[in-house]
Amino acid sequence: MKKQKQEKRIARHKRIKAKIIGNTKCPRLCVFRSNKHIYAQLIDDEKDKTLVFASDNEIKKLSKGKVAIAQQVGKLLAEKAKNLPAGRQVEKVVFDRAGYKYHGRIKSLADGAHQGGLKF
Repeated sequence: MKKQKQEKRIARHKRIKAKIIGNTKCPRLCVFRSNKHIYAQLIDDEKDKTLVFASDNEIKKLSKGKVAIAQQVGKLLAEKAKNLPAGRQVEKVVFDRAGYKYHGRIKSLADGAHQGGLKF
């Protein structure tokens, strides 16, 4: 029996996540993409805590197109990571694309995070 598209993505995500681990100094930047929205969060896997969360629901959608909005979400996430309390600011992250291709909105979000000052 053939696997459905979502099942294949989840299997890829499991393979990726087995190799990628985030910690306090270098958290995991995990992305979720739906048909309408895009979400990103910085996760400390050692403590199982989300440090920062950003989504397209938090920004004003002045620009047209999902790719441009994804880039704004990446910039917003980087800004929030820089504004964490003293000693907890994040500059370096590990990018977890969650089984999605590094293309389109995922690539745009990563570029926005780069522009915002995150390194990975």
